Amino acid sequence: MVRKKMLVLLAGSPGTGKSYLLNLLKTRFPDLFALTPDEIKECYAESLGFDSLAEKARIEKQYVWPFYYQALGLYMSLGKRLVVSEYPFSEKQKPLLNFLAQSYGYDCLTIRLTASFETLWERRFLRDRADDRHLSFIMERYHYGDVLEDRQAATNHITKEAFRQIITDRRYDDFQLGELIEVNVEEYEQVDYRPLIEKIAIELSK
Repeated sequence: MVRKKMLVLLAGSPGTGKSYLLNLLKTRFPDLFALTPDEIKECYAESLGFDSLAEKARIEKQYVWPFYYQALGLYMSLGKRLVVSEYPFSEKQKPLLNFLAQSYGYDCLTIRLTASFETLWERRFLRDRADDRHLSFIMERYHYGDVLEDRQAATNHITKEAFRQIITDRRYDDFQLGELIEVNVEEYEQVDYRPLIEKIAIELSK
């Protein structure tokens, strides 16, 4: 009997709570494999550093994304039952994700989280100024050990209009690979993820 294998993609704009949902899934499925591009970006920022946004972009293209797809492919080749990744996915990532899923026999489920732009902007603004936000995401230059006590002074804070343009251009709200479940997260405290999580459990039991 061939056991079902799933690739679950937590998609949606920044500020939709994808990391929170990922942690819920880790609690329910402790043996899942989770991989996120942002974690890899942090690792390379710590190990290599960058002195400009152009250098940062080069590192991401040359190292981060090849590592991400290679790691996904490795764990899929080993037959992990449940592989989960969270990111503001766009059409740019879709071809390779689809190729890996088809190559290793994974069913895809996209969980797309949505909210109004004003809500997303408020969350993004606060997140970029939080003490636990990795500096590599909000600085034009970063090297291991850098410290910035006043997060308002970061040199790469995104503006509201630039944030709106990115969401529009990259069409985060349109991304879908495989089956789609869309969840409105306008009010975090009103979102009940339990039916969604149990659906995954039922699918894995098939």
